[in-house]
Amino acid sequence: LPAILLPRQRDRLRGQPACPIPQDQLPALVQAMPKAELHMHIEGSLEPELIFALAQRNGVTLSYPSVEALRAAYAFTDLQSFLDIYYAGASVLLTEQDFHDMAWAYFLKAKADNVVHSELFFDPQTHTDRGVPFEVVIKGLHSACERARTELGVSATLIMCFLRHLSEEAALETLEQSLPYRHLFIGVGLDSSERGHPPEKFARVFARCKELGLHLVAHAGEEGPPEYIINALDVLHVERIDHGVRCVEDPELVKRLARQGTALTVCPLSNIKLCVFQTMKEHNLKALLQHGLKVTINSDDPAYFGGYMNQNFLATFADLDLDATDAYTLARNSFEASFVSDTVKAGWIAQLDQTFARFASQG
Repeated sequence: LPAILLPRQRDRLRGQPACPIPQDQLPALVQAMPKAELHMHIEGSLEPELIFALAQRNGVTLSYPSVEALRAAYAFTDLQSFLDIYYAGASVLLTEQDFHDMAWAYFLKAKADNVVHSELFFDPQTHTDRGVPFEVVIKGLHSACERARTELGVSATLIMCFLRHLSEEAALETLEQSLPYRHLFIGVGLDSSERGHPPEKFARVFARCKELGLHLVAHAGEEGPPEYIINALDVLHVERIDHGVRCVEDPELVKRLARQGTALTVCPLSNIKLCVFQTMKEHNLKALLQHGLKVTINSDDPAYFGGYMNQNFLATFADLDLDATDAYTLARNSFEASFVSDTVKAGWIAQLDQTFARFASQG
């Protein structure tokens, strides 16, 4: 931590406040500080207005009569009830321009939220299974990433995800389709329905991806049990756990995650919307931080779950009694857990320090 933010343990020993930035400055601070987003499904950023615009452009008939009717359907009871609408929304994506426009709309919001780096998940099988070529998907997304870098100063990379409710053979086929475009994405992930689809189901495809030098991540411990987190680490050899909030059910796993410094890409508003927790006050993010875990805050599928990055930070801080030291830790964790060079990370952390120094001086 920078000089203005003494480590919490040392501060408590001295009887000093954890941070000189007052609580009433927190909303402005968490919005202004630079941050990285490490768990964002780009198809989950499709706002209803854009869905209808793309449907009209492409001659796609939707099951909902209006933007308002579609948005009203976003009342989910679990992950699967969300996925049903999620896949229906993705049906409007047919051309490179569609994928570019979707990602660009997200980058504009990311820039407004002071997201300086984003590692975007994309689900090629959602599109190739309905006849959209892999090339169309990745070229459209990549062009938007390049545009974000040059026009917005937002760094962006792509992580290709396999749909776990499909077979490993289908994942292997998708991997083969992706190889001519290997230079356009940095890693692979595992998403979709967790229940009944343990990580070890995809052991062979992840082993192949590791041989290819790809970064490895996987959803685990959202709806699935702590064992899914353990197997994602031991069988798939992932570097980050997406979600991971159910790790607290296994104290030895919590100790392991803290010892190894394994990042958890937590998505608070998503967890509430999908009933992982009933209210934000019940969320265990603060407990995860207190256990010394490398927690990050992310937006998951923001068009469906009620908020992009800053909305997730604001909602979390409003209900969980977090302070400026927690804000610094969460933002710094996002940079440290990102798949970029140490030099680039250091530059972002320097920007973070400057933001906190500015708020401390104002306070």
